[in-house]
Amino acid sequence: MPKTADARREDRSRPQGDSAPRATKPPSTDEPADSSSAREAPAEANAEPRWLNQHELAAWLSNSAIMISLPAALDARMQRESQMTFFEYMVLSVLSEEPDRTMQMSALAARASASLSRLSHVVGRLEKRGLLARSRIPGAGRRTNTTLTEAGYDVVVAAAPGHVAAVREYLIDELEPRDLKALQRIGTAVETAINRGPAPSAAATPASQRRP
Repeated sequence: MPKTADARREDRSRPQGDSAPRATKPPSTDEPADSSSAREAPAEANAEPRWLNQHELAAWLSNSAIMISLPAALDARMQRESQMTFFEYMVLSVLSEEPDRTMQMSALAARASASLSRLSHVVGRLEKRGLLARSRIPGAGRRTNTTLTEAGYDVVVAAAPGHVAAVREYLIDELEPRDLKALQRIGTAVETAINRGPAPSAAATPASQRRP
């Protein structure tokens, strides 16, 4: 039977090929399972994944625009208008909000949601441009402060209007007030889940502490 127009639109809206996030149950195969390996595998490995239903999948794929497309669009616009990456701008912006425009590298990495290695690479690049300055913190350990220079502050001030205009154009002005409240609630819930970390598996829990 020929597909209706709605069905054809639905097919086009679905991700194609291997680029689609594997969140729904994959098609079954006709190959028989190896019963011996199945008996030896731990119970956790044999547990059926909690596949997404159609409503959950639609929500997940819709939000991929926020997770992937939006940062890419902001990055491209920031480089075009201010000659810096979106991440570089975020680093400078975070420092500009501090009273002394200084933060310890570890704290700055946490605020920028980046690894120390990535942050060190970017800070080194910005330092060469005279936008940041690093200094060792006295005492034990290898602790380092990063300070926003006057030149760096001027760069942030100049780039901020274009950045907020992009944020409004790509996100804020497209949403209703109730959507903004929902977005804030969703973002807070996701951040809480990420900071909480993955739940410990039964295999990682000592047998003496497992419930019967």
